[in-house]
Amino acid sequence: MVWGGIQDPALQPIYEKVAAGARLSREDGGTLFESPDLLGVGRLAQMVKERLHGRKAYYIYNQHINYSNICVNGCKFCAFGRKAGEPGAYEMSLPEIFAKVEARAQEPITEIHIVGGCHPDLPFVYYLDMLRGIKARRPEVHLQAFTAVEVAHLAQKADLSLPDTLAALKEAGLGSLPGGGAEVFSPRVRMSLCPEKLSPEGWLEVTQMAHRLDLNTNATMLYGHLESVAERVDHLVRLREAQDETGGFLAFIPLAFHPANTGLSDLAGPSAIDDLKTLAISRLMLDNFPHIKAFWVMLGPKLAQISLCFGVDDVDGTVMEERITHMAGAQTPQGLTRAQLQALIREAGCEPVERDTLYRVING
Repeated sequence: MVWGGIQDPALQPIYEKVAAGARLSREDGGTLFESPDLLGVGRLAQMVKERLHGRKAYYIYNQHINYSNICVNGCKFCAFGRKAGEPGAYEMSLPEIFAKVEARAQEPITEIHIVGGCHPDLPFVYYLDMLRGIKARRPEVHLQAFTAVEVAHLAQKADLSLPDTLAALKEAGLGSLPGGGAEVFSPRVRMSLCPEKLSPEGWLEVTQMAHRLDLNTNATMLYGHLESVAERVDHLVRLREAQDETGGFLAFIPLAFHPANTGLSDLAGPSAIDDLKTLAISRLMLDNFPHIKAFWVMLGPKLAQISLCFGVDDVDGTVMEERITHMAGAQTPQGLTRAQLQALIREAGCEPVERDTLYRVING
């Protein structure tokens, strides 16, 4: 028997829940990951996506600035981070950052996305002056900057509370936080891969504090390394619970692990099947997240395009000069044009909608 194009009988109870708009359980998440019916899982996710967004698929005209890769954490899965003085380590001066902004001053950028390592020496005023200087040059642009891990690091360096740190950043021009640094919440995995990094509880504390200060954030999960299916599901459930409480997450972005040049270079990384299934299950489990984003830089434009049939409603943006994933061996372009993003979306049978960071329509 087939239910709405779904072949796996184990998915029938989930299909009925999805059709009724009911919340899926932790056990349902495990069933979805274990199902061999990839197209059935994708169809379930599309039911939710179409209910929320119809055939719309969002993109943004944005610019990435990775200001430094010097970092105290030393995560095994990271090809970007360096210790100070190591080959390949860099930090950008404020004039260098401002020059990158000025170089694209004539482009219709609506968001500048700024992340870097947890630098041991840069003072808090560097970050405040960075935001102020960019805002002075492009006052109309939304600054999505500094992961929760960076914010906690800055609070510690400046000897400030989290609310005071976030308030100071907001006053300087911060508009929202990106979702990076969550990795996977499993204590087992984190003890092996990133024992020095901000804890899952710390990551959630920063993001939820941001929500309480009227700063939206995104959320991520790094998958395809040492984590189990149950640990992926647990990560999604914890994010869903946090969103129930503070409601400030805009989008969830599953991040496919790239093993090249990392301490886990012997691993294969996730398959395309795993990528699509993870995106689809994220849409199904995170019923209180408005958007699920396929970060084309990690997935590649073609798989990001296919993901629009697996519950995804956002393909990120033009990006312009992304470094973090490319230092882990990504072969994708460092940027796409508006026309390329629109074509990618239309070819998938969707309607391209340009948005700003807060999902307000630019050209709809």
